[in-house]
Amino acid sequence: MSVETSEYLSMLRRMIRAGGRRVAEADEPELRELLALRDDLDRAIADAVDGQHEGGRSWQAIADAAGTTRQAAHKRWGQRVA
Repeated sequence: MSVETSEYLSMLRRMIRAGGRRVAEADEPELRELLALRDDLDRAIADAVDGQHEGGRSWQAIADAAGTTRQAAHKRWGQRVA
C-alpha cells in the first residue's frame, strides 16, 4: 500500500470514529445518515475488490487481505466482476 493511501485511509478511519461520537449527541436523522455510510463503505470495498481483481490480483490474495477464504471472497464479490 502506498504511503499516501495508508495515510488517507487512516484519516477516514479517524473521521468515521469522530462522526460516531458526534452522532451520539445528535438526533435520529443524523443516526440514519451515519448508518447509510455502511452501504457506501460496502460499495467502496466492492469497487476496490473489482479493481484489485481486474488488475490481476488473485482471489486468494483478495481473500488474504479480507481475512477470509478464497471461496468466501469469490462468493461475496465475484458476481460483480463479469
